[in-house]
Amino acid sequence: MLVAERHIIKKGHRFWAEIDNLSWQSKNLYNSANYLIRQNFIYGHGYLTYNQMASLMKKTEQYQALPAKVSQQVLRGLDRNWQSFFAASSEFKSHPDKFLGKPKIPGYKEQKKGRNLLVYTIQAISKVGLRQGLVKLSGTSISLPTRVAERIAEVRIVPKCDCYIIEVIYEKTEQFLAPNEKIAAIDLGIDNLMAVTSNQPDFI
Repeated sequence: MLVAERHIIKKGHRFWAEIDNLSWQSKNLYNSANYLIRQNFIYGHGYLTYNQMASLMKKTEQYQALPAKVSQQVLRGLDRNWQSFFAASSEFKSHPDKFLGKPKIPGYKEQKKGRNLLVYTIQAISKVGLRQGLVKLSGTSISLPTRVAERIAEVRIVPKCDCYIIEVIYEKTEQFLAPNEKIAAIDLGIDNLMAVTSNQPDFI
């Protein structure tokens, strides 16, 4: 299963300004691509697929402001938002009672304060850095120590209100208990202090 090692970047951190700019550039690309999709859709020309959008955006300033693999992930995220809109619209037609209102097409990120997610796949992370136990993101000076270098799947930079969270996503092997192991469970209650159960008949 996939789990995350998290690094919190607050104002004053040496990577704050660089990360903030990257997230800003991600927002610019998201909005620029979304504008083209919205115009195409609103004026009855259908939906621009991810491949069509990537082809149109590749030569733009917004696309080239980020490493190509990162820009691709921004466009894939936008495409997922539109696919969710189409799925919700279809469900709305069949079961409008499940919704508080008609689904709206994906909107824009706020022009001045808006920021957007960044995703660095394993191809956009330095292999040399990983061998040194460091996460080094392509096209940046960002370098952070990690305990899971050999198992990394991707790195996400998630904008929050007052910080950025760098999520190092890695594969963790699930551990299953053997059937004959002794197991107990505790459920804290409201009326009762707790409820306790076990797979051992003589537990209580």
